[in-house]
Order: sequence, then structure tokens, then C-alpha cells
Amino acid sequence: MRSDRAAGAMRPVVLERGVVRQAEGSCLSAFGNTRVLCAVSVEDGVPAWRKGSGQGWITSEYAMLPRATRTRAPRERSHLGGRTHEIQRLIGRSVRAMLDDYRFGEVTLRVDCDVLDADGGTRTAAITGACVAVIDAFDWLIQRGRLEVTPVRRRVAAVSVGVVDGMACLDLDYEEDVRAAVDMNVVMSSEGRFVEVQGTGEHGTFDRAELDGLLSLAEAGIATLDASQRAALGGR
Repeated sequence: MRSDRAAGAMRPVVLERGVVRQAEGSCLSAFGNTRVLCAVSVEDGVPAWRKGSGQGWITSEYAMLPRATRTRAPRERSHLGGRTHEIQRLIGRSVRAMLDDYRFGEVTLRVDCDVLDADGGTRTAAITGACVAVIDAFDWLIQRGRLEVTPVRRRVAAVSVGVVDGMACLDLDYEEDVRAAVDMNVVMSSEGRFVEVQGTGEHGTFDRAELDGLLSLAEAGIATLDASQRAALGGR
């Protein structure tokens, strides 16, 4: 058993909408002690390669506040680290999976995910909260008559799983993450389909049966997150 919960249990999950007053959509996403502020800005225009298409775009940025970690981490001002690039691209791919097409006009939704407190699972908390904020941003466009219907077709959520001290565990905190033999991040849609799976044998290897077990554990966790998203969104 883990010190604070069963192997297949999530940390307490909180999704609080509307926490950034001036953003078109926002959500504070908390997985235990990990807290990520997700805010969506609606901007007129699209990247140069998309101009003239009549289609919109969704992109994301990710950052960690200097004291989100145990010791101060320098701000990434002029050069983003490889980890930051990887995570913000993952968030972008994940929220774009919420749509079937981009026929909402030449508008860009820019998703900013800022880690306030890091205790493992920052990217999964960011994706889960960003989904809620994106839904609210599209609702903002509808309320102002700029869209007739939302282009959102499904929700997305993400969770980490891993093998820690020989045991398959769901939603790893920092202490578990750093000693995990196998570490995996799983993104799924509310339709029960996989969006992305990132799995690594950090300090060991894993076989097909272990992989299947971890994916089943992740599916159960994402079902919990999907229920939290529906509750936060008023049952939608």
C-alpha cells in the first residue's frame, strides 16, 4: 500500500472554473498538491501558414513558476528548455483532439498553463484543466454571437501511471515519480479512445502484460477525471 492511498486511487482532484477574471476561459486544476492555472485567450487571427483558410487554431504554452518546486528554478526567459517544449506541444495536441475540425473562423485560442505548485503530474493536471478552460472559451464566443455552436466534440483528460517499488500505481506524486521503474502519461478522450501514450522504462523494462495493466489503471483514473470535468461543467 502507498502511504496515503491505494495503488489504484487518484489524489484529490479539484477543477475550479473562472479563476482568471479577464480570461475568456480558465480553470485551476489540482491533483493533490500539484496545482496548475490554465487560462485561454481568444485572439483574432491565425498563424501565417493558416491565413486565408477560414479556419482557426489552438495552441498552448507551459511554464513553471520559480518556486513551484522545492528549490527555486530560474525563469525560462530567452530560451525554453526541452522539457518545456515537449510538455506544451503535448498540451496543444491534446486539446486539439477535442475538435473534429477548425471551422470556427480565423481565431486562435491560446492556452497558457502555469504551474503554481509541482508535486508530480504537472502535464496531466494541465491537460485536464485546459480542457475545461477551452470549453468555456468557446462558450464565450457563442455568448457574444461569434459562433453558433461549439466545435468541441469530446473532452480530454490525462493521468500518470507507473511501477513504483514493484507495484503499479495511479497518479504518481513527485516522490513516486523520481523512483518509478516505469513511468507513463496517458491522454484519453471522453469517448474512451487514446489521444497519446508516453511510456518509458526509467529504471527498468516492462512487458506486454505490465503495459496492459498500466493502461487499464490509466483508463480507470481518466474515468474519474472525466466525471470531475462533467461536474465542474455543470453536467455537460
